[in-house]
Amino acid sequence: MQNGRVSTLHQADVDLGGLLAVLADNLYSTPVVALRELVQNAHDSCTRRQLEDALDRPQIVVEADVSARTLTITDNGAGLTRDEVQQYLATLGAGYTRLLREEHGSEDLIGAFGLGFLSAYVIAERVVVTTTSYQDPERGWRFVSRDGQRYSLEPSEARPVGTEVKLHLRKSYSELSQPARVHHELRRYGALLKHPVLAPDSPVNDAPPPWAQDEPNPWTLKRLRMAFAERFEPAMKPLCTLPLEGLPDGARGLAWIQDGARYASTDSRKVTLFVRGMLITDDARELLPEWAGFCGAVIVSDAVVPTASREDVKKDEAYKRLQTAVVSSLVKGLQQLATGDSASWARVLRRHNEGLLGASLVDTQLFLLLKDRLRVPTSEGPLPMTEVQRRSQTQVLVSTGDSMGYQEVLYNALGRPVVDGGRFAALPFATRWCQERQVPMAQVGTDDGDSALFRPTSVSEGSQALLQERLGDATTQVVPARFSPASLPVVRVPDRDVALKRRLENEETEGRIASGLLALARNYTQDIEDTIEARLYVNLDNPVVQKLLVAHDDRAEHAAHLLRAIAELTCRERVEGLETDTLGALKALTSALDALF
Repeated sequence: MQNGRVSTLHQADVDLGGLLAVLADNLYSTPVVALRELVQNAHDSCTRRQLEDALDRPQIVVEADVSARTLTITDNGAGLTRDEVQQYLATLGAGYTRLLREEHGSEDLIGAFGLGFLSAYVIAERVVVTTTSYQDPERGWRFVSRDGQRYSLEPSEARPVGTEVKLHLRKSYSELSQPARVHHELRRYGALLKHPVLAPDSPVNDAPPPWAQDEPNPWTLKRLRMAFAERFEPAMKPLCTLPLEGLPDGARGLAWIQDGARYASTDSRKVTLFVRGMLITDDARELLPEWAGFCGAVIVSDAVVPTASREDVKKDEAYKRLQTAVVSSLVKGLQQLATGDSASWARVLRRHNEGLLGASLVDTQLFLLLKDRLRVPTSEGPLPMTEVQRRSQTQVLVSTGDSMGYQEVLYNALGRPVVDGGRFAALPFATRWCQERQVPMAQVGTDDGDSALFRPTSVSEGSQALLQERLGDATTQVVPARFSPASLPVVRVPDRDVALKRRLENEETEGRIASGLLALARNYTQDIEDTIEARLYVNLDNPVVQKLLVAHDDRAEHAAHLLRAIAELTCRERVEGLETDTLGALKALTSALDALF
């Protein structure tokens, strides 16, 4: 009673026709799922008969007839009594499988929602079921319906114990009456079912998964695993396989590394997920970590819970446990591969080195495994970081990822490799490696990096003025320094802060950057003095520079022209916002050489 009024409870009505139409049209993403659902029902019927009666050889036969446009699924399972036809087959949402699982605890039972038979009405204009129960083997029943709302049920001649479901297909789904198409789909959906399935005469699940085979020969087992992986990865032949072991709740699986060409950042994960032997989805990629973009897997679990459409699973605690365990197992598999199969590991590194660089940064175990095995791109080709450190003497050099100019000349002359930070994950990988090993690292092209390379050295005011006059100009500051090798006389380094300020002041930039961001950027650059566009480091250890400091004839002027041209040409770096005069440098070089001759 509320506010003195008596409230009355009413029974809600269900528009069965509307509900069936909505479910039939929207529950499943593809009508092919109907084939899976009906084979699943047949499989559960066989399991039921094994639990409640003696059944030595369960079998399911699927036949497709193009001329009659029919699809028929026959099993020798438990069959149905008249009451069971009405209680389960003709009642939406009611299923005996769920009750049977609760009673026996069998994980071989697949169904859960009592909605599977509804899929028949998606693809068929008429459904005919003939069945004989093991409980009443002398009597048969014939069920006929066109839409699931109305049906006829009458006695029929007893058939062998079991059930036959015949679908008279709609024209739009006539492809399911083609034997080859049916066999192909069942090879996907029913590959791991326990009971034999024939479609129509060829078995679809005659090859058990590798983890279900007791094969003591490691070479034979390796071949079986590869054949299994190739079956689920037809587009990119697997390089090698990685058994997924130690998964929770009795889950099993097999992963593999793909051989397909791909970019380092491409996500090509392909995971086929089975629940109790029936395929639920072939796009469960999230069960693999994001870094495993070059991997595929088949996983079977009885603990994860399918959605009502059985085309995905709930992301519950069981799913998260499985996801976590798959990551650990994958890392362990890579470790075993690296230490126990050198040939396969070499192929993996050749194909996926850059992808593994990025992968190692998001998983500590993987980084510890791979840090000394992977190669980083350098100015001297791909090298492991241990070799980069050995050749670098005291300090590892890493580029910022910008175009290489003076750095390339300098490091080639030094014979020291510089890690190409512009390549995928190379910069953060090298940074973490140096931090782990406590190895000094400098990023070339930055102030800190340049100060580590060039050691500014004080000279007299007269020498400074002389060098500035002969080698510098209004936009180039001459900096006396000492650096290796001594045979390199000058190095020109553009000022990137000035370049940034010039770009921001470019009128064209106004239209490319939002006004708010442009204002913030200009707060940073407004105090930058932009008259000096570059610094010319002059090597005081170079014999030509030493002679230039004391020479006062025409040859000194010609030598200065040559050094400036060398600096301009060897820089070769194109920094947006700063002009470079390559043609002018070539003319100066030619003019100086001509004067000397």
